[in-house]
Parts: sequence; structure tokens; C-alpha cells
Amino acid sequence: MRLTLCIAVCLGAGWLGSLLTRPALMAWYEGLSKPSWTPPNWLFAPVWTILYLAMGVAAWLVWQQSSLTAVPMQFFLLQLFLNVSWSAVFFRFRSSGWAFLEIAALWSAILLTVIAFLRTAPLAGWLMIPYLGWVSYAAALNFAIWRLNS
Repeated sequence: MRLTLCIAVCLGAGWLGSLLTRPALMAWYEGLSKPSWTPPNWLFAPVWTILYLAMGVAAWLVWQQSSLTAVPMQFFLLQLFLNVSWSAVFFRFRSSGWAFLEIAALWSAILLTVIAFLRTAPLAGWLMIPYLGWVSYAAALNFAIWRLNS
């Protein structure tokens, strides 16, 4: 039951983020100047789905070792909140500059989560590494879009 809940919460965060993203894709995002290394739009949904599944499993592994109020889970919930918030700042408010600051906070929260997860349930920490890598790439893309459209 805990595994299902963890995965559902992560996929739910992804769903909320997509609700904030979709309206701006054609109306705003498509018109922005983007670097040549921008992935096609169709790639984001499958990548994020895999990452949210891995995040859910990671959270479940840590929850098995600690409580929901333990520091590792607090970091996890913080980064999940920041994950959804980035979609709001970038797509809903159409602010790539503020979104870059927000994604820097997200990246930091993910790193803290990875470290805390590695100490609690090492496999959980490793499951979060691809997410940290993807958000690193997304941060670079966010920065490039901000600079190209300033």
C-alpha cells in the first residue's frame, strides 16, 4: 500500500505540473528562442513518467526505514513541491528568469534528498540520481532559454 501511495503522489505531482505546462506550450513556449540541444516536446512526458516512478520507489524504500516526518522524507516532499512550482513559474507565469532561480532551489533540494536517501536506504539514493541529472539538464536549458529571450 505504501508503494502505491508513494508512486501515486509522485505521478500526481507530475500531473499537476503538466496541467500548468500544457496551456503555455503552443501559446508561449513554441515561440521562444531555444538552443539547438533542446529535446523535442514528445520526449518530456516519457522521461518524467520514468523519473516519477523511480522517485516513488525511492520514497517508498526510505519510508520503510524511517517515518514520513524524518528529515529524508521532508527533503523529498520539499523537492516534490519545488518540482511542481517550477512548472508554475516557468509556464504559468512565463518567467524564465525567476524559473531559473527556482530550479536552482529545486536542484539543491534534490541533492539534499539524494544525500539523505543514500544514508537511509542506498538504493533509494541511487534511484534519485537520474532525476538529479535530468534537472541539471533542465536547469541548463532554462538558463539558455532565459538568456536567448531576455
